[in-house]
Amino acid sequence: MVTTVRNWLYNAGIKKSTKFEIPTIIVGNLSVGGTGKTPQIEMLVRLLKDRYRVAVLSRGYKRKSKGFLLAAPGVSVEKLGDEPFQFFTKFPDIQVAVDGNRVRGIQHLLSLSTPPELVLLDDAFQHRKVIGGFNVLLTPFNDLYVNDTMLPTGNLRESVIGAKRAQVIVVTKCPSDLTLTAQEDIAAQLNPTIDQTVFFSTIVYDEQLNGAQELKVTDLEQYKVVLVTGIANPSPLLEYFMANNVTVNHLSYPDHHHFTDSDVSTINSALLECKGEKTILITTEKDYVRLRDKITNISYISIKIKMLNHQSDFNQIIINYVEQSRRNR
Repeated sequence: MVTTVRNWLYNAGIKKSTKFEIPTIIVGNLSVGGTGKTPQIEMLVRLLKDRYRVAVLSRGYKRKSKGFLLAAPGVSVEKLGDEPFQFFTKFPDIQVAVDGNRVRGIQHLLSLSTPPELVLLDDAFQHRKVIGGFNVLLTPFNDLYVNDTMLPTGNLRESVIGAKRAQVIVVTKCPSDLTLTAQEDIAAQLNPTIDQTVFFSTIVYDEQLNGAQELKVTDLEQYKVVLVTGIANPSPLLEYFMANNVTVNHLSYPDHHHFTDSDVSTINSALLECKGEKTILITTEKDYVRLRDKITNISYISIKIKMLNHQSDFNQIIINYVEQSRRNR
């Protein structure tokens, strides 16, 4: 009832929303975590960064700072948050900022001496104070929002009616061999409006590790693998290792977990139990930015997403929006 009334107040214009002239693309979801927002943002960055000055604005979930903060050399992952820090490390030629108040955050970005030409808003679908120029809504293949219920009985942050605000819906974490017939069935379940387009994406893991030991995943059969994750849904990664005949000792922590000295001790103990054998410590790219200063001998595996089909159509829809928005401005 609260979220329904809140959305109605915004839709009716009773609660104030701000629309910016600069192109703003919101990436978000209806459910709580684990839909693949980070790799989706990275896909958009790769698509747009060579054409425009791109900024990514996030709230910096669980960061140890407040207010607006622009990423710069020397900033810590604790102050910026793990995902924004990952963006900043991975794409040094874009602007990355955090602010729980997205309106204020965009205003700060636009006041910079070299302001961005477009802003990607990470996890801002429910942040109704900003009217996104373009909304990309994510829903995971194994947990479609149409099959879920609102908190606390389910994982939805708001009613499925909220999906109508999106221009594009992406079904994430699909099997790579998902048939066109299955895609059509899922699209029918989502029941998009005539103005919405549904795409399907899958996770692609890097075939080689980065960090301390740059091994190929296919070589890990010979190792005792200790896997540390602090993400919402590690299942796809575990399935990937299993498909490559890699057995792991999995230490699982909550999403965005701040690793303590006690956690590091637990991880080191797991490695010591493999004494006398070839061992390797692996984590996710997001967890690596929080662990690399605490544990030296650690490797990580990167992921990307790709559309199962119609990648060029997705790219063109995004570019068309940005160009049209810039012309209107």
